[in-house]
Amino acid sequence: MIGDRWGVTDEETRLHYPCDDFVREPALEAWRGVSVDASPRVVWARLRQVRLAPYSYDLVDNLGRRSPRERRDLAEPTVGSPFTHALGADRGRVLAVEPERHLTATILGAHLSYVVRPGPTGTRLLLKVVARTNRWVAPVFSVGDLVMARKQLLTLKRLAEGD
Repeated sequence: MIGDRWGVTDEETRLHYPCDDFVREPALEAWRGVSVDASPRVVWARLRQVRLAPYSYDLVDNLGRRSPRERRDLAEPTVGSPFTHALGADRGRVLAVEPERHLTATILGAHLSYVVRPGPTGTRLLLKVVARTNRWVAPVFSVGDLVMARKQLLTLKRLAEGD
């Protein structure tokens, strides 16, 4: 499908992601990933910040308010808590979490897992999105998600590498 992969290897697309347990036979599967020159602990600390703001295109999804750049000391996310704060309100819900390993949530009918994987020279931050959607809508959703998720992952990478 168009827009279903960015920054991931074939091996990473074959991994089992926690979001796979929530959506059987998805019409949409999309993978995104970045290599981060920081420890998994630092990457996780930045990923937890997604609860404060989307870290994507703030003009589009944060009513023009800049996502915080300073790292805040947040408690670990918990199942049932809001996933993010966007468009002036809490959005989505955390479905599963394993600190420093994965954060899985649902938002706008999609399920997604952010996975933090230690590498030989840094950390891989991976994102998989799955959804049961109309097969005609899936490519449009995939391309839209690609634009927003790419920006989000690159922003989190830049911030983590600066810590």
